[in-house]
Amino acid sequence: MPEYYLAVDIGASSGRHMLGCIEGGKMVLEEVYRFENGMIKKDGRLCWDYDTLFAHIKTGIKRCREIGKIPVSMGIDTWGVDYVLLDDNDRVIGEMAGYRDRRTEGMDEEVYRVIPEKELYARTGIEKMQFNTIFQLMADKKNRPGDMDKARALLFVPDFFHFLLTGVKANEYTEATTSQLVNARERTWDEELIEKLGFNKAMFQRIAMPGEKLGMLRPELKEEFGFDMDIVLPCTHDTGSAILAVPAMDDDYVFISSGTWSLLGIERQLPDCSEMSRVNAFTNEGGYDSRICYLRNIMGLWMIQSVRHNLEDKYSFAEICAEAARADDFPSRVDVTDNCFMAPDNMIQEIKDYCQRSGQQVPETLGEIAACVYKSLAQCYDRTIKGIEASTGRTYRRLHIVGGGGNADYLNELTARATGKEVHVGPTEGTAIGNLTAQMIYRGEFSGKEEARQIIHRSFHVKVYHYPVH
Repeated sequence: MPEYYLAVDIGASSGRHMLGCIEGGKMVLEEVYRFENGMIKKDGRLCWDYDTLFAHIKTGIKRCREIGKIPVSMGIDTWGVDYVLLDDNDRVIGEMAGYRDRRTEGMDEEVYRVIPEKELYARTGIEKMQFNTIFQLMADKKNRPGDMDKARALLFVPDFFHFLLTGVKANEYTEATTSQLVNARERTWDEELIEKLGFNKAMFQRIAMPGEKLGMLRPELKEEFGFDMDIVLPCTHDTGSAILAVPAMDDDYVFISSGTWSLLGIERQLPDCSEMSRVNAFTNEGGYDSRICYLRNIMGLWMIQSVRHNLEDKYSFAEICAEAARADDFPSRVDVTDNCFMAPDNMIQEIKDYCQRSGQQVPETLGEIAACVYKSLAQCYDRTIKGIEASTGRTYRRLHIVGGGGNADYLNELTARATGKEVHVGPTEGTAIGNLTAQMIYRGEFSGKEEARQIIHRSFHVKVYHYPVH
């Protein structure tokens, strides 16, 4: 019987439990549980329902026992930047606010009064995003000082769920880097920066690296589930997990972790915290094996997901791609990194308004709207790759796309056309595979990342798009 590993992969709109094992020299996946997720309004804030999420986590674990496949370990990955504060009795203070909440508006100016933007980037290497933890904490400090005074621990979303499972508090490295409070070169909390900003240094936990065993289940959970298992930290920031699953045998590539967000970049040994890097909006996030994921955050398929919701989810994503292909000659483009697309009341109207403001043809049909978004994404990918090549002084031959966004064939073709790269798409379950990979390396199934990627390459289908695409 193979040993089973459990990856709990929670995204902004859904989560799933994926069991993985090695059979016949290949990694085999099985989805055992899936659930919905989304932000809810609480006291005027957009928040995550952490009680419901943890209930789903437990239900999926119990499902493993029901089907007779008991995992030897598990790990959780989620999005970045969001957190909870705990008091001295380990109770949550307030709510788990979400990154699309607008409470951070104007907080960049508050932070830059303490430390100039250029100096902040030179220390942390993290791109300014209005929802970064540094701005969320400044909002809490300004608007809810009592909460900050009571806080004894800050735990990011996956850290919190790992704590609920084990009773052990730690801040996992890849997730911590999204805060814009980690020194990029030292890979530790920038305590001088934290002190300057007036945040309580004591609430920041030990930084733990992916691949570390955090602990085992609390006794009451062991009894509830009917078994025990190791809790092994993956790259708890889903981007880091997805990048670990890139099935590449060399370094002649750039990657896109494609989903709600498109994270486009490369892996490198050392961060680039230069002024050129800051101006070009690149970020230096943590990766597996202390690597730096040098990338740009691009709005990604969030815009298409929102368009679909505006139309009451009447169309599948495949149907939207087909409609876009039929409107392939539609000329208008939008800046997919513009904050106006972050959380508009109506995405379709926002796209139309943008085109009108910029003096372009306004899209009217679903196909025209989708073609506008997909072509804008492909152009942004091309510009971003050129920026990476300028920064590194080298040209990359391939583009690897991992994650669910790889199912958008029309976008993949546009990307090959726009970039002139050989586009390799797959595996689409990249984040869960990367999560499982970190656990399997810890357990000794693989000697390290290189062997793991070889196994991933032969385990999952990879579709190749060549330029020009016919």
